[in-house]
Amino acid sequence: MSQARLLLVAALAAAGLAVAATPTAQAAPTTTTTPAAATVPTTPRTTLEQETPSAIDGPYPPRWPEYVNGGTWPTSHVQGVAVDHENGLAYWSFTQMLVKTDLAGNVIGTVEGITGHLGDIDLNPEDGRVYGSLEYKAEEAFYIAIIDVAAVDRIGMDAETDGVLTTVHLAEVVEDFTADMNGDGVFDGDTGDTPDHRYGCSGIDGVSFGPSFGARPESRQKLMVAYGVYANTERTDNDHQVILEYDIRNWQRYERPLSEADPHRSGPRRVDDKYFVHTGNTTYGVQNLEYDAHTGNWMLAVYPGTKAEFPNYPLFMVDGAERPTRGEIVGQPEYERGQLLSLLPEGQHDAATDTWGWEFDASYGLESLGDGYYYAAEGRSVPGEDRPLQEGEIHLYQWTGRSPTPFDRVAETGAP
Repeated sequence: MSQARLLLVAALAAAGLAVAATPTAQAAPTTTTTPAAATVPTTPRTTLEQETPSAIDGPYPPRWPEYVNGGTWPTSHVQGVAVDHENGLAYWSFTQMLVKTDLAGNVIGTVEGITGHLGDIDLNPEDGRVYGSLEYKAEEAFYIAIIDVAAVDRIGMDAETDGVLTTVHLAEVVEDFTADMNGDGVFDGDTGDTPDHRYGCSGIDGVSFGPSFGARPESRQKLMVAYGVYANTERTDNDHQVILEYDIRNWQRYERPLSEADPHRSGPRRVDDKYFVHTGNTTYGVQNLEYDAHTGNWMLAVYPGTKAEFPNYPLFMVDGAERPTRGEIVGQPEYERGQLLSLLPEGQHDAATDTWGWEFDASYGLESLGDGYYYAAEGRSVPGEDRPLQEGEIHLYQWTGRSPTPFDRVAETGAP
C-alpha cells in the first residue's frame, strides 16, 4: 500500500469510514458515507432561477451552485478544478490525488498513489477524459496525465494499477528544463538560483483546451500546456510565459500506463507550436490556464513575480482574437525569434513595461462555465489528527470586465 494511501486510510478511519486495503468495486458514497474529513455540503446552493433574460441587465443567473467544497485531504494544496457541465460533476487536483465529486460536494471517487506533482487539469470535451500536467523533476520526466474519470467510482483507486490513468511524455519540456544555459557541462537540477533552464523553465502546470490563438472559436480544440517558470530576479531571459500547443487527435499511440519506478518516454518529439507572452517574471509560471469562450480570451493565473521593474499582476489575459506575430523573444542570451502573443489591452496598464493585467487570485483553480460565469478555487491548510490536511473549495463568479478586478462573486445565500 502506498504512503499516500496509508495517510488517506488513516484520515478516513479517524472519520469513521472504512476503506479496504485492496480496493474493490463499490457504489459511490452517499451523504452518509462521505468522509467526515471532507467537510462538504449535502445540498447545492444554487442561484435563483431567472424567468426571463430581460429581467436583468446581462447574462441571467445559471443553475450553478454558488459554492462547492471538494473535501479535506492528506495531500498538498488544490492545484486545479475541472467541471463536467452536462453531468454535474467536479474534478479536483490535490497534487498527489485526483478527487471526483458531484456539485453538492459528495465524494464519488479518488485516484491516488501519485508521488509526482499533478497540477492544473481540464476536461477534454471530445473524449470526456480529464487531462492534467504531471511532473517528476528528479527523473526529468514531464507528462500529460489522462484520467478516465467515467471509471472513477470509488475512493482509493490506484493511479498505476486500476487502469484509469495513462500518460504522454513531453520531450520539449525536458529539453528546456535540462538546458545547460551557462555551458559548464553541469545540470543544476530543480532550483531557480541558476542560469540553467531555458526561459527559466521549471516544468509545466497550466493546461486547457481551446482553439489556436487567433483562430475562430469553433475551430478544432487544441491542448495548450503552460510552463512553470522559476522566480529569479538576476536574469532577463525568464520574463515570458511559455505555452505549448498540441493537436492530440493521434495521441492514443503515445499513451502508456503510469510507472513511477520506470518512467516512460512515449510522446511527441516536437510541439505543434510554441508561444511566448511577455508578462515579466512570475513565481512558478502559469498555475492555471483557462480558455474562456464567453470573452474569447485565454486567462493566465499566476503567483505574482518579484522583479520590482514589473507590475507583477496575478492574472493576465491573452487576446484570443489576435494572431501571434513572429518577433524577438527579448532578454535571451542570444538573439532568438518566436511566436509572440498579445496581452488583452484591458484592465490595469503599466506604461513602463507596457504590461496589462488584473487583480484576481485564481492560482488554485479557474473554470469557465459559459455565459460569463466562472468557478475560482480556494485552498487552505486545516488541522488533522496526525498532520495538517488540505481543504479545497470553489466559488461562483460573474464576469464584469471592470478594472482592477474583472469578476464579482455571486452572493452565497446559504454559505457557511
